[in-house]
Amino acid sequence: MRLLICPQEFKGSLTAEQAASAIARGARRALGLADVVATVVERPLADGGPGTLDILATLPRSSGAAGGMLRRANVTGPLGEAVTARFALLPRPDAPPLAVVESAQACGLLLLPAERRDPAHATTRGVGELIAAALAAGAREVVVGVGGSGTNDGGAGAARALGLSLRDVDGAPLAEGGAPLVGLARVELAPLSTALASALDGARLRIAVDVTSPLLGPLGATSVYGRQKGVDAALAPKLEAGLTRWAERCRDDLSVDIEEPAGAGAGGGLPAGLLAVAATSGATASVESGAAFVGDAVGLAAAARRADLVITGEGRLDAQSSFGKSTAHAADVAIAAARPCLAVCGELEVLPPGIADAEEAGSGRSREEAMHLAPELVSQAAERLVTRYLKRGVRRRGR
Repeated sequence: MRLLICPQEFKGSLTAEQAASAIARGARRALGLADVVATVVERPLADGGPGTLDILATLPRSSGAAGGMLRRANVTGPLGEAVTARFALLPRPDAPPLAVVESAQACGLLLLPAERRDPAHATTRGVGELIAAALAAGAREVVVGVGGSGTNDGGAGAARALGLSLRDVDGAPLAEGGAPLVGLARVELAPLSTALASALDGARLRIAVDVTSPLLGPLGATSVYGRQKGVDAALAPKLEAGLTRWAERCRDDLSVDIEEPAGAGAGGGLPAGLLAVAATSGATASVESGAAFVGDAVGLAAAARRADLVITGEGRLDAQSSFGKSTAHAADVAIAAARPCLAVCGELEVLPPGIADAEEAGSGRSREEAMHLAPELVSQAAERLVTRYLKRGVRRRGR
């Protein structure tokens, strides 16, 4: 029997690699107790958010995946402080290297303790600076992983780092962040260095998102995802008004639609700013699934075809899991390969389509205790899940 283990991170407790290892340990125990000879293959996943770089850059070449090298750049952090962020260069035989930028490295919640979260003023400027660094390193195609951000500025900060100027009614530069966008009077092209202007011209930006939300409205950046960044009921209308103003000015001043594209609301609206940059710089930009990009890079479809059973997982399986998350992508890949798919999770609210069964690791424990004991609890949950699967298979064969 051949098992494919392909979870994403269990946010706050296990990286995707750690989760895969824990699930594999539990699966092997269940298989050993049932006297089933098995090969267990681990393919940790990500959806463009935290962990994407480590997965892509550290996989062995023998896996058939695109291993690469990590570079570092000093960029602007979410609240204006300097941070050291990483990006990956993935070598290609007949083309310049493909760069992968993980936006959370520059503007992620992971950089902001709960008491410092400030979605009104947090900026994505550092993401634009990371893209510029990747282009300077020789890339002509940059995948920008969008997920886990602590920002709600519609990508305005990133756009400013890549050639747009945002002005208030007096012509002064607008302050950073989502809240000041309410006072946006005009968007203009800003002078760029010759090197950056040349690098952007003809470059391709692939914006890898974990959700398909629009920029505005009840399903948009502020309404759905603002709370996890610290947006309260008093701030939400101001941020929504700021993003609305940003979309209006891009349309009127640049003839660019940043409001309608699916996925423009991911990462606090970061794709919207990158779409504006592409339309005014000679670059091209597209929005795509981050989970599908990582899955393709690690050879997920081929691994699923070689497997007899696929096991994925994440910290919480809920309604959002079906919209762009790696667990849903793993289930889709399993369906395409005509393989059963199971899941291990910390908490189970909704079983996403394509996942036949799931097992909670944190059942009966407080969230804090479950997260602290995550490696062993996830392993035990995987053992229960695989044991149940094997027993059901025995019953079906006995009928």
